[in-house]
Amino acid sequence: MLSAAWDELVERGYSRFTIDGVAARAGTSRPVIYRRWPARSDLAIAAIRHHGRNQPVAVPDTGSVRQDLITVLRDASATRSELAALISVQMGEYFTETGRAPADLRAEFLSGRQQPFSIDEVLRRGIERGEIDPDRLTPRIANVPLDLLRHELLMTLQPVPEETITEIVDEIFLPLVRKQP
Repeated sequence: MLSAAWDELVERGYSRFTIDGVAARAGTSRPVIYRRWPARSDLAIAAIRHHGRNQPVAVPDTGSVRQDLITVLRDASATRSELAALISVQMGEYFTETGRAPADLRAEFLSGRQQPFSIDEVLRRGIERGEIDPDRLTPRIANVPLDLLRHELLMTLQPVPEETITEIVDEIFLPLVRKQP
């Protein structure tokens, strides 16, 4: 049912997301869905959370924080452009109806993951190898690569070009966190 709800959200957007549509797509009935999710907003959140849990996050280990970050951003761009489009274009009515914000949906998408969040692991390894100065890595700076990638995804609704990913890593992030001579 949750995969059917996700597909319905992606194809129809929240404004045309209905329990009837999900029931038809899932081959079930409205009462079956309402027993578990009393409102369409509850079902939408459950579908987003389910989709996030079923999106495996590979944590690369190339031996280089630069290459690991580029790999993480490349993979996130390829797999998250659909979510960025959904949140920015098709969920407006959801935000109005529930009073929630895009950051809330992002938190739902990421909740319950079994693996460590890949960028955190990449940064931890970078610190261990001496490529990153832990004193310069504040929580805000640690978020810069994904924040910039997310911005690109939300602004273009397309996967981020390789040259933009490389620029984020080489020209913005690494100069902020490298050990100073």
